[in-house]
Amino acid sequence: MDSVAVNIFIQAAESRSFIAAGRAVGISSSGVGKSVTRLEQSLGVRLFHRSTRSVTLTAEGEMFLERARRIMAEIEAARSELFQTAATPKGRLRIGLPMVGDPFLPVLADFQREYPAIGLDLEFDNRRVDVIEEGFDVVIRSGEIEDSRLTSRHLGKFRMMLVGSPEYFSRFGRPQYPRDLSSHACIQFRISSSGKLQNWKLRRYADDAEYHLSTKMTCNTNEARLYFALEGLGIAYLSEFSAREALDSGKLETVLDDFIDEENNFRILWPSGRHISPKVRVFIDFMSSYVLTKRGNGGGDQV
Repeated sequence: MDSVAVNIFIQAAESRSFIAAGRAVGISSSGVGKSVTRLEQSLGVRLFHRSTRSVTLTAEGEMFLERARRIMAEIEAARSELFQTAATPKGRLRIGLPMVGDPFLPVLADFQREYPAIGLDLEFDNRRVDVIEEGFDVVIRSGEIEDSRLTSRHLGKFRMMLVGSPEYFSRFGRPQYPRDLSSHACIQFRISSSGKLQNWKLRRYADDAEYHLSTKMTCNTNEARLYFALEGLGIAYLSEFSAREALDSGKLETVLDDFIDEENNFRILWPSGRHISPKVRVFIDFMSSYVLTKRGNGGGDQV
């Protein structure tokens, strides 16, 4: 049933005038008459007695007026409820993240406390997911992502570094040049999607010899590499944010700083479109404000 026609009927019934009803809804009196006629035809009853001077409700019209008011009240309540849903951040949010805890877990906990009406469905995976096909609301990834179907925002930059424990360096010495890594225990990262080992991007000077990293230990999680480095089992190539706490406490130390210039980015991505739901919008804004920027490692701009 056409809610516009029902509303026109209510206006006409309450004012007892097609002219007054027309003024109330912004159409002509003849438009009101045509709308009422179509409504009567759809219901199969006559709703008004019409004369040149006035219109009055039939018995069927009186009966329908009470129900029509309830119909419009329900429509208004539904509209109001939908408006509140659209305006209030709530509902389940499916998020794809890389397989690292820091810097995301503390910020996600803060977000959950600030927006308890939003349920978080978190998937930690280093693979390159299809955001749209797999039904993610947002995804956070490092590096540059080329997908015209997605919009992204820069969350911040981070540096890579080589770290080991003081105990390890006291036993095996500190490498002075990249070629020295050939004789050290290297804790390497295996990329799950390709099976390849992560490339340690170290500059070599012209007189540096070729070198190969040992594969004494390989892991496919950030936490495992950090743990084994803390245990003094070798040298790991880690992001600055992963090792920051251990570096600040003296449990890890960096080496070959002058040979490392790799800088990477975190970006948050979501399906392109005109409308972004409130839950997605507040999540994007919250993460942009607190991931990496909270630690003073760079901010994010809309792209």
